Amino acid sequence: MLEKGNKKLINSWAFYDWANSVYPLVISTAVFPIYYDSVTKTDSGLVTFLGMQFDNTALYSYSLSFSFLLVALISPFLSGIADYVGNKKSYMKFFCYLGSFSVMALFFFEGVETLWIGIIFMILASIGFWGSMVFYNAYLPEIAYNDEQDSVSAKGFIFGYAGSVLLLIFNLSMVMKPEWYGITDSSLAPRISFLLVGIWWMGFAQYTFKYLPFNVYNKKPKKDYIFKGFLELKKVLLELRDLPILLNFLISFFLYSVGVQSIILLATIYGKTEIGIPTSNLIMTIIGIQIMGIIGAHFFSKLSKKKGNITALKISIIVWALVSLSAYLLEKEDPDVHIKFYIISGILGLVLGAIQTLSRSTYSKLLPEETQDHTTYFSFYDVTEKLAIVWGTFIFGISVAITGSMRSSILLLTVFFLVSFVVLSFMKKTEYVR
Repeated sequence: MLEKGNKKLINSWAFYDWANSVYPLVISTAVFPIYYDSVTKTDSGLVTFLGMQFDNTALYSYSLSFSFLLVALISPFLSGIADYVGNKKSYMKFFCYLGSFSVMALFFFEGVETLWIGIIFMILASIGFWGSMVFYNAYLPEIAYNDEQDSVSAKGFIFGYAGSVLLLIFNLSMVMKPEWYGITDSSLAPRISFLLVGIWWMGFAQYTFKYLPFNVYNKKPKKDYIFKGFLELKKVLLELRDLPILLNFLISFFLYSVGVQSIILLATIYGKTEIGIPTSNLIMTIIGIQIMGIIGAHFFSKLSKKKGNITALKISIIVWALVSLSAYLLEKEDPDVHIKFYIISGILGLVLGAIQTLSRSTYSKLLPEETQDHTTYFSFYDVTEKLAIVWGTFIFGISVAITGSMRSSILLLTVFFLVSFVVLSFMKKTEYVR
């Protein structure tokens, strides 16, 4: 087993970002939302699912909310067990394979007639991705020392942005120029891209699974380990009451995650529906955001070393608030709206990687040094994020259903960013987080 701080161990951990980041980019952000919108568009704007009629965008948003709610419900249970028996790698593998095979199943989603395939496997893929991230994130304090965690966390996101952009460029060439590959069916190219995402994710994850340790603390499972898993979870819940700084951070994290994750998941549909950005331009914009994300993750990692995690986080939150407000102020009739959208997207890219990597490393630094329950603690981090996504995507769904527009939701997200900034301002500094 490789020792903590070993370069190969750190790189193998970060490489899971390379493997799985194609899912949030291609499936959550770029190709699938646009494909879903195009193949489910009807004259009435309504689709039928489970015998009920929904606005197609609202159904997409509700499905995302449901998937994240399921993850939020099961991850504390699973992570408590994984911490007690020490086998988080096994759980990470299970969710990785659940996600990758579900993504591949989206190949069979061809339109409103197969809408159930799109919705069900989109939900399962989301559960697989975010479920695996609970255990992946929990490895951070076990593979890197405290003073390394900012740079190691950033390395993971940088690997992820780089790998996902490579596959997206190839998928983009298929979607925009299907004739290069002898493809005549317009729906086949994006469906092949879903297949490739699953293969990429599962294939490259094998390098991570080869080197990640199986049971760092040599825990021995007992017959009543399921019950003990709940006890571990209860113990951490009680400990959180005596960790006011960690609770302060979690509250702020919840508030700004409502905005961050909602924008990430629904930005392409917003750009296409509310602003009228052509599909090809949207995908190129997303590639630009990923490239800017690499720069932003690296820059803010350096900034956090000089100015501290909290200062760097506060700067990124303010930029997010300005981006959200600017997106709300965009008018479809403005002749320069496309240029303004691209500028806003570039700025968003800079803080996208920043806020994600800083959040993960800041939380890791705030964990009690004596704890071995890293997975259980990180389940609270992940549950907080998932509940934020449930709330954010539900707001979008309700807004679309009531007003027929997503612009009011964008304005609400700005408020969440501003309140999170205020909460974070009251957080006390620690030895590792300042």
